[in-house]
Amino acid sequence: MSTWTAVCLGVIAASTLVMAAIQVGALIYGARLAKRLETLTERVERDIQPIVERLTVVSQEAARMSSLATAQVERVDQVFTDVSRRLDQTLTVVQQAIVTPAREGAALFNALRSTLAAVRGIRGQQGSRPPRGVEEDDALFIG
Repeated sequence: MSTWTAVCLGVIAASTLVMAAIQVGALIYGARLAKRLETLTERVERDIQPIVERLTVVSQEAARMSSLATAQVERVDQVFTDVSRRLDQTLTVVQQAIVTPAREGAALFNALRSTLAAVRGIRGQQGSRPPRGVEEDDALFIG
C-alpha cells in the first residue's frame, strides 16, 4: 500500500466521521426542534382552549337568543292576527248596528218624500193641464 492510498483512505475515513457527526448533530437538533414544537403546540392549545370554550358559550347564547326572538315574533304575529280579526268583527257589528238602519231610514225617508210628491202631484192634476213629465214620457214610448 502506498502512501497515497493510505492518505485517500484516511480522507475517506475522516469524511465518513464528519458525515456521521453531522448526521448525529442533525438528529439531536431535530429532536430538540420536535420537543420545542410539541411544547409550543401544548402552549397554543392551552391558550386557545378558553377562547374555544367562550366561543362555544357565545354560540349557544346566540342560538338561545335566536329562538327567543323567533318566539317573540310569532307572538307578535298572533297578536296582530287577533287584532285584525277583532277589528273585522267590530266593523261588521258597526255596519250591522249603524249602516243598515241608516239605509233603512234613508229608504223610509225616500218613500215619504215620494209619497208627498205624489200627493202634491194629485193636487196639481186637479188644475187645467197634465204634468210635463207625462207628455215627455209619451213621446219616448215606442210600441
